[in-house]
Amino acid sequence: MKYMVLLIGAGEEPRWDTLTPEQQAATMQRFADFVAVCGQREGVEILAGEALDEAAHRMIRYRGGRQFVTEGPYAEAVEGLGGFYLVESPDFDTLCEVITALPAFDIQVTPVVDIDL
Repeated sequence: MKYMVLLIGAGEEPRWDTLTPEQQAATMQRFADFVAVCGQREGVEILAGEALDEAAHRMIRYRGGRQFVTEGPYAEAVEGLGGFYLVESPDFDTLCEVITALPAFDIQVTPVVDIDL
């Protein structure tokens, strides 16, 4: 089953721009550890993953048949989406085990619905 793993910029991890270079390197090592753990676990595969630029959010909304583009998130948010992984895992419990290798972000996990187009 595929899962969308959203890394939300709250939790125990401080903001990236407040970290020393050594702390940033240690955080990046946790991401590398996660990739390694997934690679060693049978049935687990990272299908995609990216960091997101929290300063470049845009919202595209539709009202009355018209498209509106605004800068920034739709609502004021304390938590920002910092990145994501799309992970194939045999089940949710296995995914929970490998996620422990990630830094201590708040993490939202959502199963992906496979739709044939």
